[in-house]
Amino acid sequence: MTKREAIPDGTPQDAAATPEGPGDTTVEPVGVKPDGVKPVDVKVVDVKAEAKSNGPVPVAEWENPLRDPRDRRLPRIAGPSGLVIFGVTGDLSRKKLMPAVYDLANRGLLPPGFSLVGFARRDWEDEDFAQIVHDSVKEHARTPFREEVWQQLAEGMRFIPGTFDDDTAFKQLRSAIEELDAARGTSGNYAFYLSVPPKFFPKVVQQLKKHGLASPPEGSWRRAVIEKPFGHDLESARELNALVHDVFDPEQVFRIDHYLGKETVQNILALRFANQMYEPIWNRSYVDHVQITMAEDIGIGGRAGYYDGIGSARDVIQNHLLQLMALTAMEEPIAFDAESLLTEKLKVLKSVKLPENLGEHTVRGQYAAAWQGGEKVRGYLQEEGIDPKSTTDTYAAVKLEVDNRRWAGVPFYLRTGKRLGRRVTEIAVVFQRAPHSPFDSTATEELGQNAIVIRVQPDEGMTVRFGSKVPGTSMEIRDVTMDFAYGESFTESSPEAYERLILDVLLGDANLFPRHQEVEESWKVLDPIEEYWETHGKPAQYPSGSWGPKEADEMLARDGRSWRRP
Repeated sequence: MTKREAIPDGTPQDAAATPEGPGDTTVEPVGVKPDGVKPVDVKVVDVKAEAKSNGPVPVAEWENPLRDPRDRRLPRIAGPSGLVIFGVTGDLSRKKLMPAVYDLANRGLLPPGFSLVGFARRDWEDEDFAQIVHDSVKEHARTPFREEVWQQLAEGMRFIPGTFDDDTAFKQLRSAIEELDAARGTSGNYAFYLSVPPKFFPKVVQQLKKHGLASPPEGSWRRAVIEKPFGHDLESARELNALVHDVFDPEQVFRIDHYLGKETVQNILALRFANQMYEPIWNRSYVDHVQITMAEDIGIGGRAGYYDGIGSARDVIQNHLLQLMALTAMEEPIAFDAESLLTEKLKVLKSVKLPENLGEHTVRGQYAAAWQGGEKVRGYLQEEGIDPKSTTDTYAAVKLEVDNRRWAGVPFYLRTGKRLGRRVTEIAVVFQRAPHSPFDSTATEELGQNAIVIRVQPDEGMTVRFGSKVPGTSMEIRDVTMDFAYGESFTESSPEAYERLILDVLLGDANLFPRHQEVEESWKVLDPIEEYWETHGKPAQYPSGSWGPKEADEMLARDGRSWRRP
């Protein structure tokens, strides 16, 4: 008899011995004492003999008898699978996707036979593709480079050269997937990542259907991953959704909003619903207003072809900021699953009310030439590839309300822009002033409003701002802050958003992915604003390095408020 020990819940774990040979025998617990901590008897089972008499045991039905759902030490690990990246030579793929795949492998979260297939219009061999991935990983990966991890990953890499209308290339892709199934044991499970401009989505999806790649073998899965933008207005979003859903079922489609993969965005839900101290004041009785800011300190770079005609409101407000707003304002879901989260977020998006006067409560702007970061930078209209008469916005600010019992009358101010003072994304819940103060105005002249600020990036964490007495003989009250930072509170650094999202795709977990209903509701919010801007005036100019046009400050001043300086 082999001595065995048990963890406190009574699940036995090996203390010394292992089965005599792979596939020959295994051990099976006979009984566990009620206290669950004493050694238990085991019996030896001949697996081969049982297989002969009962037939092979299906792998899908096997469960690790030593795994307990209460043990949080074991991470979620993807099962047999592969990833196909279309547009694998683009910046997103090189800087984010391929390093994220390596980081997942380095953390032991991918199966040993994981396969990565690249598809692009380059005359490369598999070895060339592997070298590109190697260089990208070396430069951009979050975790240290380990040769043994790289070698195992590189064995499953393939490259398919061709264009998106090339039938021969898609036949090669199908052959490569079938070959990897046999060689790497991917079980026919593949996710297709469309890291391509939106105009190519229809062609790629139709080719996947035409060549039988969208339909998985029995017992396997196929999934499509789509990067934003999801259309450029409500009509185009509906057309795109109809096209994609003609090939893939809605639950097979994963729309990537990388902001939802950030730890601090997920922490909004933990902050609100795992703690008692915030939820009672998270409503119109205590909250004065909410500011959601996403600022960048860079210009458009080489993205003129994509950005001109799209603008900051379509690029950021329609997806990122409205998603952050929905998470901030939503009611508690009945469970942390995709359907429950969708239900509550949709309630918020359907309740969004636009201001009656869009001219007074929305602002758009363009950055102008100025000094920023110690250098002279060009204005938007001077950027290469931009029409000097362009009216595309590089800054947008809007005032919205959520017309429900919790938030009635509380304004939500959303703003985003390029070439602003610094790179920052934050949600600031600003509270009303105390209804009565026993202190005179001199004592509180430097006291602002209480606020809870959730920092999404770059210094992930949270700040609580409140008033405190200044040391001294007089009663003087001034704002102070309590700060929580991820980097200081946890030993493990936060994974990149794409690590979490790619792993969730492989696991089939859709919690952090916007559904098509959310996309369409978001366009219903933004479309009237864009239509108003098209026929009313031009974008206001603001100096690069500032915090936006003066019209945005005036917009809040009309309400007796001011923008936070992040």
